[in-house]
Formats: sequence, structure tokens, C-alpha cells
Amino acid sequence: MQPKLSSIKFSVEDRKSQIELLSNTEFDLLVIGGGITGAGIALDAAQRGLKVALLEKKDYAWGTSSRSTKLIHGGLRYLKQMEFKLVQEVGTERAIVHRNARHIVVPEKMLLPITEGGSLSKNMSAWALWVYDWLAAVDKSESKKMLNAADTAMAEPLLRKEGLKAGGLYFEYRTDDARLTAEILKTAVEFGAICLNYAEINGFEYDSGNLIKKAKVIDNLQGSAFSVNAKIFVNAAGPWVDNLRAFDTDGVKGKRLHLSKGVHLVIPFEKLALKQSVYFDVKADKRMIFAIPRDSITYLGTTDTNFSGDIENPEASAQDAAYIIAAVNEMFPSADLKVEDVISSWAGLRPLIHQDGKSVSELSRKDEIFLSKSGLISIAGGKLTGYRKMAEKVVNLVSKKLGRNVACGTKNLKLSGADFETNEALDRFFNLRCGQAKQISASHREIKSLLNRYGANIDLIIANAFELYQQEPDPSKRLLLAELNYCIEYEQVASLCDFLIRRSGRLYFNRPELENQYHFIAEAMAKKLNWTSTETAENMLEFETEYNRVLAFKNSEIA
Repeated sequence: MQPKLSSIKFSVEDRKSQIELLSNTEFDLLVIGGGITGAGIALDAAQRGLKVALLEKKDYAWGTSSRSTKLIHGGLRYLKQMEFKLVQEVGTERAIVHRNARHIVVPEKMLLPITEGGSLSKNMSAWALWVYDWLAAVDKSESKKMLNAADTAMAEPLLRKEGLKAGGLYFEYRTDDARLTAEILKTAVEFGAICLNYAEINGFEYDSGNLIKKAKVIDNLQGSAFSVNAKIFVNAAGPWVDNLRAFDTDGVKGKRLHLSKGVHLVIPFEKLALKQSVYFDVKADKRMIFAIPRDSITYLGTTDTNFSGDIENPEASAQDAAYIIAAVNEMFPSADLKVEDVISSWAGLRPLIHQDGKSVSELSRKDEIFLSKSGLISIAGGKLTGYRKMAEKVVNLVSKKLGRNVACGTKNLKLSGADFETNEALDRFFNLRCGQAKQISASHREIKSLLNRYGANIDLIIANAFELYQQEPDPSKRLLLAELNYCIEYEQVASLCDFLIRRSGRLYFNRPELENQYHFIAEAMAKKLNWTSTETAENMLEFETEYNRVLAFKNSEIA
């Protein structure tokens, strides 16, 4: 089947007309929050034929949905908490999300080393992995395999040999969380949803029965105000769910959020050149963390600590970095990692549901819905992997309230750029595009990187690179310009940070290269979007702040 391209432009250049539509339409549903959960709800509802709007106060995936471990996984550790239903649901969803977005959800071999004094014995690990495969209905080609100590050491030579008892090999799926969110949103737009970033809710208006009828909105790019009228309002604001509930007349009653911070560190691949991803025990506290190779880097994490600071700007601390580095050096002694080896990091917040008497690591990752007397529907908790089922649950409730009876249709819905029936079809597409891209001097590595981000939509990027042939003689800059143009025109990029952090992931995965790139990109954006010199300087300053923030812990002391 010929992969389809994004057929509808989704651009900041159309912002004025989008705000006019939002201001003058009564929607069936207004979704508040542009992370993975809100995006999934908007797609599900739009696909069922509802008139949908989605507003995000920052950029899409700005919060938790660009700062996860970037795995579509079944949550093996939740078997230890006996959450069999959760494991079954998200385990089953892994295959669905992979099938619907093959270009950004890819199989990842995972090694589970079993060590003396670790949290799992060999028999317990074998049982857990068997149950994991059974609950998730894992394909036989990806079923678990138990290894003895010698075979485990051969599978991953960098592992500490002392105390190594055995290992288990199984499969998860690696993704790019922010890219997945973007593809979901583009697909929702193709089904008619009106989505707008940098649009912040600052209050509600109510009818005579004290039900919400309008959301009051501030345009954070231009500073203007407008209102959006809808029949149903869904709060999918992630860590900001309770902040939004506080705007409502019902306030924050009953259950509330418990925020947990997760930190990841990025190091050059050569510092920890793993043969596959490894999921291993932290000797200090019996938690488990990941080491995941990805192209030219390996990333490490995550932490799981209580968070009560500024939710706008969670950061990796010196303590966080020391904890992860110590754990990695314990499991992979030859790595001899030091804080100086870290080239980037990210810190995200998990919006968990508070439970008295439980530590943050013991809190359930299940999602829950809160209903307000004003009609506001709030959803929190959950996992990246379960976004589609969370959306289905919410839209079922919305449909019932609206008197609609249309079933969810997202299970077999290919996302934007992902209409590949098999992995072989994706490989054939890649080989064909590599041949075509020779004419614009694009390398296989560059095409592979673009394919992993945009899928079949790279055809639009390659076509634009041909058009730019005379304008920009440098092949790499030419392809970078074409990618930037695509993201502005089809992914509503409005700032330098939008492009370099969330659409392309460059700050996290290619930070060393950015020092020689971001000025060029800023100048190109300024020209395309007609920025003033002040707007350009503000964008540069915003990005430079984030550029420095990811390594700020290097200059701080461990308390």
C-alpha cells in the first residue's frame, strides 16, 4: 500500500484563522492538554465524528510526553506489584502502537541480568517473563529466552561478571514520545480536529446550572484573549491536572496528584557501547533502571523521587546524576562513567494518583478519571504505552454524555506517515528513498534519521530539499532547512525550542552538534516566520537557556 502523506497543513502561519474558528464554533469536545493523553483523546473523538478542539498552553508534548524513558513497554516491574491487568493491557497495546506507527515504534531487544542479591531470582525472572509474554500475547519470534551466566556475559560483555547468575532476553519497543504525540495530533487534524499550541486556559464560564459552557483562553504568542464554547470539557493536562481543577468551581476534591520526577542522562555511545538495551537492578535501593543504546548515544535512567518544586522546570540534580552514574558503574564497571561524560539530560514528571502511606515507587501507574459537578472530566495517571486505551475510555464517557453511539476505531488506524503494513515494507521504502536522495547528496544516515521521525512524510522533506538545491549549496544545511520547513508547515512549530527539542529531539540526542547549528536554524526561522529582531533574540535566549539547563547539574554540589 502506498503510504499517505499529511494532506492538511497544520501551521503557525494559519494561527489567526484557527483562533477565529475556535472562537466562533461550538465544539462537542474541548480537550485541554497537548501531551500524549490529550492528543490520543482528540484523535479518538475526531475519528468517531465529534467536533473536537484541543488547546495546549505551551508546545505539544512540552511536559511529560517529551521526557519519558521513550519506551512502549508492558511494565515488567508492575508484576512485582501484582498489577496483572495493567501489564496485560499495556502489554497488548505495545503491538497495536507498533503496528500503527512502525517508523517511530521499533522492537528493542532487552537484557535482564540476574545477579547475586538482586531483586529477582532466576526462577522468579523466568516466571515473570513467561507471565509477561502470556499476558501481552507476545509473538513467538519475540518470546523470552533464559540464559545461563556464561551466555548472559556473552550477550553483554560489559556486564560485571562477579555475582552474575543468569539473564533473560525479551523484547520491548523503543519510541520517541514527542514524535509519537506529533503524529497522533496530525492524524487528529486530518480527521477535522482544531488543535492549537501556546493557548492557555485561565478560567471557565458557567451556565445557569453551574455547568461549564466556555473556556477562557490566552494566546501566549500574541497576548490576545478569546473563548471556546463546547458541550464537554476534558482536562488532560498531565502534571497540571490539579492546577486546572483549581480553576473550576468544584476545585480539587477527593483524589489528587502525586508528582514523581524521572531523570535520564545521555552519554556518547562509545562510553557504554551496549549490544542491546539492559534493564538492571540498582544495588543501593533494589530499584531497576534502563541503559538504552540509540544511534550515537546511550541514555540511562530513570529515577523515581517525590517532586514538589516548580512543575514548569524540573531539572536533573547533582544527586540524580550521581545516583544513575553510580548504578551504571556498579553494573558496567569498565565504563567508569564520570559526570563529565554526560552530554545531555532530561527530567520529566509523572502525574500519579496519591495514595496515603505509599512511597512514590509503590504508587500505581493506572489511570483514573475524576468527574466534577461542573461537568469537567479530568484524567491522570497511566503510561505512555496505554495512551490509546485511556483515550478510548474517556471518549466512551464523552460519547455517552452526548448521546452518541459510535465505537472506537483507533485500534487499526495508521498514524500520519505510518501506513506500512509490515517492517519489510518500511525497509523497502527506506531503500528507495536512499536512492532518490543521492541526487541531493543526502546520506543513508540522514535519511534513516528522518524516516524514524517522519515516516512516509519524508517525501515532502526530500521534495523541498530538491527545491532548495540552488538556494543552499551545503547538502546537510539544505536537508535541515527542508526538515524545518516541514515542521513549520505541517507540525505547527512556532519556536526554536519546538523544533530542536520536541520535533527533532536534537537537544537530547545531538546536543554537541547544536552549537554550530542553532544560529543558522534561528535565522532561517526568522526569515520564514517574519520574526522581528526582538522575537529572534527571545527565541535564541529561550533555547540557550534550555541548552544550558540540561547540564546545569554539572555546576552544582551534591547536598
